[in-house]
Amino acid sequence: MIFGGILVLAGLVIATVVFPFWNLIRADVYEEVVILSNDNGVCAADTSDEIPKQIENCNAQAGETVTIRYGEGLAWAEIVP
Repeated sequence: MIFGGILVLAGLVIATVVFPFWNLIRADVYEEVVILSNDNGVCAADTSDEIPKQIENCNAQAGETVTIRYGEGLAWAEIVP
């Protein structure tokens, strides 16, 4: 019983060191971008992280400058007021 508890505790410590929990929580990035296209309410924009962003429920027109919020390293974004 004690050996099992020690084994579980060691596993948790190793898992935390190898894959820290805070890596699951991505920082929000706010950026001003130009809308490249709007295809039936789904816009596309390029950002400084060089990952093209897809923006759903978008009513902006191509060429319009908007501020978006996206998770670091993710391909989706949303327009913020």
